[in-house]
Amino acid sequence: MTPFFQASNVMHHFGGLSAISGFNLELRPGELVGLIGPNGAGKTTVFNLITGVYRAAEGSIRFQGNELVGLSPWSISKLGIARTFQNIRIFKQLSVLDNVRIAYYQHAHYSLAEALLHLGRYRREERRLTKASLEILALLHLEAYAEEPADSLPYGLQRRLEIARALATGATLLLLDEPAAGMNPVEVGQLMEFIGWIRRQFNLTILLIEHQMRLVTGICERVLVLDFGVTIAEGRPDEIQNNPQVLEAYLGQAESTESVERRAGQNIERLTKNSLSTLNIGNSNN
Repeated sequence: MTPFFQASNVMHHFGGLSAISGFNLELRPGELVGLIGPNGAGKTTVFNLITGVYRAAEGSIRFQGNELVGLSPWSISKLGIARTFQNIRIFKQLSVLDNVRIAYYQHAHYSLAEALLHLGRYRREERRLTKASLEILALLHLEAYAEEPADSLPYGLQRRLEIARALATGATLLLLDEPAAGMNPVEVGQLMEFIGWIRRQFNLTILLIEHQMRLVTGICERVLVLDFGVTIAEGRPDEIQNNPQVLEAYLGQAESTESVERRAGQNIERLTKNSLSTLNIGNSNN
């Protein structure tokens, strides 16, 4: 049986620097998988390789039987892969409605001549695309803002609009790059519910990058951990949280409790001596 999504031994370099080394990932339909790691671990590079922004130096990336390496981003989008970005990328001066309509145009069924002259199928298709866009906005509770400029929306709704645009492409695999960035704890809780809802509503498979461990452990079924472009761990969220390699990647080499206490005691002793020296100096000047 052909895997839904499979990346095999993927490699990528920036000059002489190895950004991704031997990356492997298989996704099953409907899964929600987290991709985590320290800053600079290569997480967004993986997204860029999947979506055609970068071309893998070695290895294979296949989606529903189609090889993605070498395809353009728009070709990959038409196959059913969409993404959001760590820094929100919307068309700020366009309306909320037009931001979503743009995503539907890859499915428009009219010619360039018909578009220029507003003839034939153009009017019918425009009505269909507008109706579909409004339906997406209604599902995501954005219909009240349809005619508002996108940059007038609060931050959380801009993030939701970016997801709405991704859904409008007809994606079956959604890549979310730090969707909780900049959100407070209440907003993170709402986002967790929202991601679960769109997954069910649109029958999505989701791969997400996130630093908010509350979100990762709360909704992801499986987690991969990258460090310097290498996968160092994979498993359930509870397994990953207690993995020594993961703790070291995030926190550095672990120290024993005795070592920490001894070093703390030495620091306190040194500070005390310095304080006494300062007091003695002050007294000698009187």
